[in-house]
Amino acid sequence: MKVTIQQQYEIDLNKPIDISMPLAATPENPVAWYQGAPRFEPVVMGDFIGSVRSGKSSTNFYDLHINPHAHGTHTECLGHITAEHYSINDYLKTFHFFCTLISVTPDLIDEDLVITREQIAAAVNNNWQEALVVRTLPNDDSKLQRKYSNTNPPYLHADAVALLVENGVRHLLLDLPSVDREQDGGALRGHKTFWQVTDVQQVNADARFDATITELVFVPDTVADGMYFLNLQICSLENDASPSKPVLYELVAL
Repeated sequence: MKVTIQQQYEIDLNKPIDISMPLAATPENPVAWYQGAPRFEPVVMGDFIGSVRSGKSSTNFYDLHINPHAHGTHTECLGHITAEHYSINDYLKTFHFFCTLISVTPDLIDEDLVITREQIAAAVNNNWQEALVVRTLPNDDSKLQRKYSNTNPPYLHADAVALLVENGVRHLLLDLPSVDREQDGGALRGHKTFWQVTDVQQVNADARFDATITELVFVPDTVADGMYFLNLQICSLENDASPSKPVLYELVAL
């Protein structure tokens, strides 16, 4: 199926580019934030074992033990940093956006690898869209199995995040476990800047409630930088974050 968008572009829905990471109950699954691997376990009730292989059930019936923030691609709302409960299911209400994909090599600043305002500006080159996907370099398949805890991964400088807000980016996607430094004493400057939250105890009315951050995506090298159409899919979870499946589509100008 092909769809025409705003009489300007055509996308082929039969050619999705999935930039989510598979979430599996294996030691190879990527992990962040000091957690163990995900666990998928059959339900046990007396003689019943929810696994066809066990011979004790006609169906597979598993409990899943996952943490959206720690175990792979996830999309979060400002409820991630606020005292009051805000749900991604309540605040992500539209799912299709024009987006720009950029690649950047973080700068070494002191002992940190940091994505700067200048790097973002140069890579975007004024092609600002409602969504921005940031791929960090070097880039390879090892990101699909990486253990991020206690590694001080790259992050965005708060001034770089401010640039996104200034240019109307409402959906930020990146292949890192966090916008912010792994250990920053709870400052969370990048998150607060993106959502424009000044008080986590009583959120200001002008905060960006409908803005989202998607972390731990993976964009293969075969996908070129440029403009795409994004479908951002989540579970209907009443939680600050949900496992998600962002999918890109190439745009063909008409």
